[in-house]
Amino acid sequence: MAEANNNLLRIRLVTPDRILVAGTAGAVELPTRCGYIEVLPGHAPLLSELGEGEVKLHGGETNGQRYFVARGFVEVLPERVTILAETALLPQQIDAAEAQQQLTEGEALWEKAGDEAEKFDAASDVIREAEAKLESAVSKI
Repeated sequence: MAEANNNLLRIRLVTPDRILVAGTAGAVELPTRCGYIEVLPGHAPLLSELGEGEVKLHGGETNGQRYFVARGFVEVLPERVTILAETALLPQQIDAAEAQQQLTEGEALWEKAGDEAEKFDAASDVIREAEAKLESAVSKI
């Protein structure tokens, strides 16, 4: 790995079966359950649940890399960002037709949820993930 640099973050993006990224970046944009955040070197420590959407890496060894992620956690330290994702895909790995089918299924679940909050939340999660996949797939061009 590159020599320590105060202007760069050490980045790791890990799924249960592999390490997708192990390098440096000057900034990281990533989705949390509460919305997108941007992390720069020196960021205050943070532990958050990962949302659905794109991780975008700027500067350093990983400049320009993008990954769709869903479900997991992110740990931010002043010099390091560790993203533990259940799902992580390059935009070109996303099957848009499959994501559209997931969206349709999520909408059907949402219609059936009625007043049951747990079912409504589960359907909303499916819809949110499908929409984020479709957005990432479209942006790969």
